[in-house]
Amino acid sequence: MKEEATSRNRKRKRQRNPKNTKEEPEETPKNQNNDKKRQRDTKNHGGSSALSKRPKPSNFLDTLREKLSGGNFRRLNEKLYTCSGQEALDYFNEDPTLFDMYHTGYQQQMSNWPELPVNSIINWLSSRSSSLVVADFGCGDARIAKSVKNKVFSFDLVSKDPSVIACDMSNTPLESSSVDVAVFCLSLMGTNYSSFIKEAHRVLRPSGWLLIAEVKSRFDPNNGGADPKDFVKAVSDLGFSSSLKDFSNKMFILLHFKKKEKLNSNKKKIEWPELKACLYKRR
Repeated sequence: MKEEATSRNRKRKRQRNPKNTKEEPEETPKNQNNDKKRQRDTKNHGGSSALSKRPKPSNFLDTLREKLSGGNFRRLNEKLYTCSGQEALDYFNEDPTLFDMYHTGYQQQMSNWPELPVNSIINWLSSRSSSLVVADFGCGDARIAKSVKNKVFSFDLVSKDPSVIACDMSNTPLESSSVDVAVFCLSLMGTNYSSFIKEAHRVLRPSGWLLIAEVKSRFDPNNGGADPKDFVKAVSDLGFSSSLKDFSNKMFILLHFKKKEKLNSNKKKIEWPELKACLYKRR
């Protein structure tokens, strides 16, 4: 009887405390610290926290917009370098918003330049009489007109400012011999760029100034660009004399000419060199 009672007691004990039952550990400060450590390790080693590797939505969208903007700028930039001035005018007239898109990308590119050629031209004008009348061919945001006291006629393909005249730069509304300075600041972009310079010659008074700033690579004959000597000769044959050739800047060159007092009686054909298009690589 004693053995039977002992057996029953053992059975009851097993039922009260089954072997497969585990007690939950007590939440002590030490256990809490271990849990936090495991969570940190999971984040640091990847684990299931894939969201930690994703960029924030705002950063991602900004990057996407920047890429789209850059792609549109490259496309528009290539278009301007590979068509005539009239074709470019018609192109932007169909959708003027493309002009804003282009200049947004242009400003982004210029922000990477250590020095801007437009500032060199502004400094040149500021050092001379404010009575000089200026024609700014391809004025962009009309920075020259906003920075000097001179009377400035600002021309571009689209007018986003009342002071800017929209036109084909080979056919401006200016009268002949009516200005003292003609400016081309990174704006000799059309396939018919020579007609822009001919228009500048028409509107300039005798002894008037022609100021040209262009991307340096366009005048690098060792890299597919034009020989600057050929370009200077062509402009001189049109009726100018060379006054300045500045190649000191690593990004752009400056060329200054003066219109001759007397026109050339011998009108020979001018050999205009092809200027290399300034195209930007995809990143």
